[in-house]
Amino acid sequence: MVVMTMAKALNAGLRRAMETDPAVLLIGEDIGKLGGVFRVTDGLQKDFGEARVVDAPLAESGIVGTAVGLAMRGYRPVVEIQFDGFVFPAFDQIVTQVAKFNARSEGRTPMPITIRIPYGGGIGAVEHHSESPEAYFAHTAGLRVISPSNAADAYLMVQQAIASADPVVFFEPKRRYWEKADVDVDADLADAPSPYRARVVRPGQHVTLACYGPMVRTCLEAATAAEHDGHDLEVIDLRSMSPLDVDTVAESVRRTGRLVVVHEAPVFLGMGAELAARITEACFYSLQAPVLRVGGYHSPYPPSKVEEDYLPDLDRVLDGVDRALAW
Repeated sequence: MVVMTMAKALNAGLRRAMETDPAVLLIGEDIGKLGGVFRVTDGLQKDFGEARVVDAPLAESGIVGTAVGLAMRGYRPVVEIQFDGFVFPAFDQIVTQVAKFNARSEGRTPMPITIRIPYGGGIGAVEHHSESPEAYFAHTAGLRVISPSNAADAYLMVQQAIASADPVVFFEPKRRYWEKADVDVDADLADAPSPYRARVVRPGQHVTLACYGPMVRTCLEAATAAEHDGHDLEVIDLRSMSPLDVDTVAESVRRTGRLVVVHEAPVFLGMGAELAARITEACFYSLQAPVLRVGGYHSPYPPSKVEEDYLPDLDRVLDGVDRALAW
């Protein structure tokens, strides 16, 4: 085990994938000599060369379009979108080409592309640097959409994404980049849990909290705080938004009778809405309260000075728990 930050764990995971498979290469803005805005790719160009760690122009559509061509020729490109709000110039390429090539070619042209996107708020950034666009991509058939919440998962999940025959949109919670955890750098991918399976990170019996990415730590803190009021909360890290592991959540809800879904993205038409609908269908006779959602507001992301009022925090999560228990 090695203690490292999520950013370092991602770097180590990318390095191991490149050492294992010469078809893996990285493309992105400032990822080479600079090592990326968040230094996730630091040192990789020096060790693997400019042909495998490519500094691209400021043109997201061109970056992803190039990755499509490379994938068609047998490479496994890993694309970095520098910030979440910069992905939209490449949206057309992702949803009309990357997501559809496998089906269009009846499986003859897979798209083993990994699209890394730092996402979410909490770092005091300006407009277009604190978005949570995951629902757009989870809605798109043909894409896998996942997000680690800690360094240990980040190390394994980025390698699993790169090894996948399907395109993976890999959302990295930027406010968690500097949080440390024990990472098993010798772990065998063959023995690693599927990145598409949710994980119960804290057992409980009164309310289920389902979350992913940056909100997992927030929900764990809420569960600890709730103990003072005698409430025992179960916290589930979804890890994957598409496919969505409804079975693990449903198993929990059948025991607790209550579910609160938490994410940074706006509640309106967010991942919580889909999970609420699925759990209501699967667990109707087990529910003791409506499925509740805690998330961002249906408004443009605010200036950094007031973003803490926009983002879900411990108090808002606990308020959701209290409302669920009040039924």
